[in-house]
Amino acid sequence: MNEAQTTLAFQNAIETYKQDFGTFFLARLLGLEVTYTEDTCVVQMPVMDFQFNPQGSLHGGVIATILDISMGHLLNRHVGPGATLDMNVQYLKAARSGKVTAIGSFIRKGRQICFLRAELKDEDGALIASATSTWKVI
Repeated sequence: MNEAQTTLAFQNAIETYKQDFGTFFLARLLGLEVTYTEDTCVVQMPVMDFQFNPQGSLHGGVIATILDISMGHLLNRHVGPGATLDMNVQYLKAARSGKVTAIGSFIRKGRQICFLRAELKDEDGALIASATSTWKVI
């Protein structure tokens, strides 16, 4: 593991986080860049070795986290804050380098319950993982 890069990422997160959407500590630690289109939330993240599982690829928990963030931030932008009730993730391909991009979108927008989906792709556009989720608006 690149300890200097990991220390720098942690120090940057401590110094720049705000407890808010897009800037909370974990988002800063992972180096997330959050942007929006009319109907989606786009979350980009550099793949760094401190995010790896023992097999040397992006950990499934990190993948689930970025997918969840893309959906949760979209929900917050269009409906308001919410809580994940259920999330189903399909892992399709390992990621070991570069930058990954998660794109969250609505399946159905309700007043109290919303259904969303997200896909995570690598720099070449190959699908790494996809997710569907159910959210409770709070």
